[in-house]
Amino acid sequence: MSSDETPNVPAPRTSREAVREKAQKVHAQQSRARLMRRIIIGAVAIIAVGAIGTAVTLAVTSQTSKPQLSPSGMEADGVVVTDIASAAIGTASATPEPEPSEAGASETPSPEPSAAGAVEVHVYVDYLSPDAGKFERANARLLAQWIEDGAATVSYHPVALLTASSNGTKYSLRSAAAAACVATHSPDQFYAFNHDLLDDQPDVGSDGMSDEELANLAGAVGVDNAKTVRSCIQDGDYVSWAKEATTRALEGPLPGSDDLVLTAAPMIVVNGEAYVGALDDPQELSTFVMSVASEAYYESATPTPSPTATSAPAQ
Repeated sequence: MSSDETPNVPAPRTSREAVREKAQKVHAQQSRARLMRRIIIGAVAIIAVGAIGTAVTLAVTSQTSKPQLSPSGMEADGVVVTDIASAAIGTASATPEPEPSEAGASETPSPEPSAAGAVEVHVYVDYLSPDAGKFERANARLLAQWIEDGAATVSYHPVALLTASSNGTKYSLRSAAAAACVATHSPDQFYAFNHDLLDDQPDVGSDGMSDEELANLAGAVGVDNAKTVRSCIQDGDYVSWAKEATTRALEGPLPGSDDLVLTAAPMIVVNGEAYVGALDDPQELSTFVMSVASEAYYESATPTPSPTATSAPAQ
């Protein structure tokens, strides 16, 4: 007896074609998947590059959109103090008197202005430097007296040598910039602000004063244009200037000198000569300044030989 049920077995050729067709479909799906992955990765890369580019552009734009400001009222990156009375400093009465020297002198004399003019004293100060504070406390009254007598012009140069010594707050740099703000917008109060910064310093290795505290100190010494000064300090208007001024001093030459460069703060330069004596001895400083002033006097007072009349030869 025959059966009409036939096994459902595909022909060999039909089976191969089906496998090939299925393989092609799988390959096409994998190709599409790889293509999609590449598109997604490319898109992510483009977005990332675009974001980085945007961030860089914004950073550069923010730097270039804010002009590099330079303080006014300065000469060779220094503030020339010529009149203490107009500075109206509230700390003058608290400025320590110079101590008598071992020789027993109770007063330090003022140098006499030479024929070339008053002695030029340049004081480079880092407001975080303990030695700068020591010098100011010991010699502030002496320098003020010379200025009032017209015997010397004193220029204070804010520099930032200890920027890395305040727990990352860059106090030296910020305080130098703050001094430039006061010099620009309220020059009559610069002397008082400068003195207070040096007289009551934060410790090396501390955070130092914040910008708000620096602005408050400026207000305490009675600056004019208090809002403008505060904005200048808190916006860091002269931070770039302070950095560049420090670099200029380090590269030299310092004003009035041939080859001096900034090596420490404080650094005192008198008529182009560096003072290397004790920072807390007004008598020694006075002796040095008078010596330099005497040299300037004799150099400027040396008469120039004039031609003498000679008789005409006899005919």
